Amino acid sequence: MSESRSAAQYRPETRLVHGGTLRSQFGETSEALFLTQGYVYDSAEQCEARFKGEDPGFIYSRYSNPTIAMFERRMIELEGAEAARSTATGMAAVTTAILAPLKAGDHLVASKALFGSCLYVVQDLLPRYGIETTLVDGADLDQWKRALKANTKSFFLESPTNPTLDVLDIPAIAEIAHSGGARLIVDNVFATPIWQSPLALGADVVVYSATKHIDGQGRCLGGVILSSEAFIAEHLHNFMRQTGPSLSPFNAWALLKGLETLGVRVRAQSESAAKIADALASHPKISRLIYPGRKDHPQAELVKKQMRGGSTLVGFEVKGGKAAAFRLLNALKLAKISNNLGDAKSLVTHPATTTHQRLKPEARAELGISEGFIRFSTGLEHADDLIEDFAQALEKA
Repeated sequence: MSESRSAAQYRPETRLVHGGTLRSQFGETSEALFLTQGYVYDSAEQCEARFKGEDPGFIYSRYSNPTIAMFERRMIELEGAEAARSTATGMAAVTTAILAPLKAGDHLVASKALFGSCLYVVQDLLPRYGIETTLVDGADLDQWKRALKANTKSFFLESPTNPTLDVLDIPAIAEIAHSGGARLIVDNVFATPIWQSPLALGADVVVYSATKHIDGQGRCLGGVILSSEAFIAEHLHNFMRQTGPSLSPFNAWALLKGLETLGVRVRAQSESAAKIADALASHPKISRLIYPGRKDHPQAELVKKQMRGGSTLVGFEVKGGKAAAFRLLNALKLAKISNNLGDAKSLVTHPATTTHQRLKPEARAELGISEGFIRFSTGLEHADDLIEDFAQALEKA
């Protein structure tokens, strides 16, 4: 299964276990961990050929390593992409995918509903280098159309969005981008490759924070960018080789182990998330609940068309604002307060004071991030235990 040709005949669960495996002369069962900075050559001629790209093989672990190559190949086979490059973190993946293809004078359009660090890249970082940016309501297709200019090179979005779980119309937005010669970059972290395949929906580039569901156990950082061979070769390969946002071999090995159970974990977590969402939706102390698997989700029909399942995350608003939200967070016994997500342990976040705290209050209000809004990432605990934990905590909200 190290060849993409044979991978297509297998289902995702099988690819997650076997995809991309490279065995050494020792025939190890588990993927080998190659903790090495560099590599040696049989001759000066071979070294020269390797650097020219005429001899296949590894040169330096800043941009090529056997363990990292296995992780990238497994993600390629899972996502159905032509090529991939892994990075040290999810934000390194986002920043590289956005910045590497652009130059001064180019224009990028992005949805307003983004993770706080992504907003920083779009609003603060790109303009420093002469790259124009426009933020739009991602659910309003007319705003994407109006934002398109002659110099627009990229569209960028999250779907579902962080933290309010809005679902954006990837095929329609891709069509708008392509009509103006632009590419669509999609952050697929909240859906995971188990529930959504942006490339099949028309996107040109997909990014993940592998720190989240791919690792799934709170161990390490990582990111990955998936796209066509042409995009990787033209825009990413030399950029990453020279600037070095490198994934460590150890983290790549941990992420390979995480991928083996990704499907099992995401399905179990999503099943529990749906039960928790149903249990909380009618609670008198909750004024609003958002879950992509429910009929009352704002884009319920789009969810059915675009996603194969719901999500591991639930968003809800507690009556009483920040004070009530904090009382609930502090009363929970199982769910731990953290700004991470996608973990085997249930995690709960107050976005207004953490992931989106740098936004002005009016900007948070526009995105639906109230002082009482909470983002819940469902772990692998029993759903009934989590529901009971919320019930006792809501009594104290």
